[in-house]
Amino acid sequence: MSGPAVALLYQALPPPVIDGLRKDAKPGGYSDGGADIGFALKGLGRTVVTPVPAPDPAQAMQWVFPDTADGIAAAIAAGADTIWANSVLFEGHPIEAVMGQVAIVGQTPVATQKYDDKFATNRMLEQAGLPVARGFLLADRPSEGVHALADVGQLLADLAIPFPLIVKPVRGRGSQGVTLVRDGDALNAAARSLIDEGKFGTLLMVEEFLDGEEMTITVLPPAAPRPSGKKGDRHFALRPVLRFDQKDGVAPYNGDVAVTQNSVAIGPERMEEAPVLAMLEACVKAAGLVESRAVIRIDCRADASGQFKLFDLNMKPNMTGAGRPGRADQDCLSAIAARADGWSYADMLDAMLATAWK
Repeated sequence: MSGPAVALLYQALPPPVIDGLRKDAKPGGYSDGGADIGFALKGLGRTVVTPVPAPDPAQAMQWVFPDTADGIAAAIAAGADTIWANSVLFEGHPIEAVMGQVAIVGQTPVATQKYDDKFATNRMLEQAGLPVARGFLLADRPSEGVHALADVGQLLADLAIPFPLIVKPVRGRGSQGVTLVRDGDALNAAARSLIDEGKFGTLLMVEEFLDGEEMTITVLPPAAPRPSGKKGDRHFALRPVLRFDQKDGVAPYNGDVAVTQNSVAIGPERMEEAPVLAMLEACVKAAGLVESRAVIRIDCRADASGQFKLFDLNMKPNMTGAGRPGRADQDCLSAIAARADGWSYADMLDAMLATAWK
């Protein structure tokens, strides 16, 4: 074994409520992806610290530690000098107590919490001059920067945003709670359902629907090796991945439909298209603006003119990959992009490991 001794965390802590908003936890807390990462890195000869001496490739929990204070302490006691935070971090997360003690693969808790607010992040990117889907905040009662559900008809007229629209949580995960609405009645019903359910808090966002192609872009930080072998001093993007077979305008949740069934990397002939080049440049700039220290993924869609707009920046994208038994179809979107650029899933993970910071 060589290199750092890395331990993988999974999300065991319940997601906190932040400014009245909540990000629902993924079932299993990303333990499946953590096990995929550990298994792949071990196959490369990297030192992977696990809760048991000889983890079973078919048992995800034997590869990962909980992201609690006790779980992190156990990983360090077992010999880890690097913690891979395959979890959703937030201010006050237990990992903050060891950030000067071990190296971290992942974002800072402060940046994750700040930029997991999809509405605020989109508005920040828009103010920086990047192409972003238009949208607004909605709740039962108006407040500063938030509009009342009862006033949405007049608001749409004032903003000149036509139907169909997208209704979704502000701190959502994947396509959870995301609904395409085609008229005022459907908008009210979708908004009422999200607010009353309370799973994501009492605030939601409404966004223009972009009816062109959907692509997702994986962006790595400057410290990561590039597939080409060249070095650089800025963030860089992997091959865009085209999404298809959306259900009523929304990509289905990957727990229901594996992304390998509805996603494919674009061909090299498309890499010189002006809209694609502009989208890639916008995503690279966005990664710098959100202070990204690890992989992020940005979802984009084309408008009626064929120009791509950013609509969903993911500070902690899914990172599953084929390798363990029964996981042949579990490449995440970033793994699909990496393979198109000549990396294996394990190669991409090794590049991510090289971004560890203190």
